[in-house]
Amino acid sequence: MTFTSSAKPGKQRKAVYQASLHRLRKLFNAPLSKDLQEKYGVKRLPVRSGDVVRIMRGDWSGHEGKVVRVDTKRVRIFVEGVQMKKVDGTPVYYPIHPSKVMIIKLDLSDKWRRTIIERRSGGKIEEAESKEELGRGEEVISSG
Repeated sequence: MTFTSSAKPGKQRKAVYQASLHRLRKLFNAPLSKDLQEKYGVKRLPVRSGDVVRIMRGDWSGHEGKVVRVDTKRVRIFVEGVQMKKVDGTPVYYPIHPSKVMIIKLDLSDKWRRTIIERRSGGKIEEAESKEELGRGEEVISSG
């Protein structure tokens, strides 16, 4: 994170702690799986709630689940099924940094996200959707 021109770790940490929320949002980038990279022509996107991710590092590596909540202030995400029990027995989601996950399935219900992908890929999302429609059409013809 280089908000400032300094290389001192303390200044870098301070910049992250004091950063405004729209700047912190840029820290949520996570790589897409190889299939999604080929399909959409984008290597990484910010993680959002509704995406399905695979945890790549840490104690929970290998777990897959839907992103339940995104904590922009702490730069952490919470994944379905990745929970710890508190002393009183209540389950609590374990916070995970977005750089330690890989996006497996995108939530494309938001039109703004679609425009981001189109802008970054140069219109490859439309090609991917048309291929899916052609694929569905072939299945229908062959089954009849």
